[in-house]
Amino acid sequence: MRILMIRHGRTDWNAGRRIQGRTDVPLSAEGRLEQRGHTLPADFAGAPAFVSPLGRARRTAELLGLDRARIEPRLTEMDFGEWEGRTHAELRADDPAGLAALEARGLDMRPPGGETPREVGERLLGFLAELDTDRAILVTHKGVMRAALARAWGWDMTADPPEKIDWSAGQVLDFAAGALRPVTINLPLRR
Repeated sequence: MRILMIRHGRTDWNAGRRIQGRTDVPLSAEGRLEQRGHTLPADFAGAPAFVSPLGRARRTAELLGLDRARIEPRLTEMDFGEWEGRTHAELRADDPAGLAALEARGLDMRPPGGETPREVGERLLGFLAELDTDRAILVTHKGVMRAALARAWGWDMTADPPEKIDWSAGQVLDFAAGALRPVTINLPLRR
């Protein structure tokens, strides 16, 4: 199965570099405008679409013309627990050694009260294994996409990703036999 992963449009918290996680922050005016300028690739026309239940992802799907996208809870953003609403700079200032130790765990980094990228990847793979289609569109979040790309690349998330990721672009992956494989990274979505 070929999947197209799309991240939701920008929010005011994105602009302020705040960790959103499961906090339901709406799209900003800039985010809505950006999504209106996007279009889906022709080879995904008519593909079933699935969307995170969070409002920013649902609104993005609507702006992309995916009015019939089915809500899928397993596409919800990573749970960042106590970090939600905070910036990375604030976390680093509060406890630089503790943050560095957590980040060094890569796929197994668990924010206090949250979940790990590995767990996010497991729930995504479980969802994909249930689909019976040759193509699908997933409108989701950066944390979910990072977990998917970690699986596809064999990236342990302890260093920068193997390729620079454009979060406003689509990420195309193949899913077969329980595994993800990268196909097209940073597929432009602009009209």
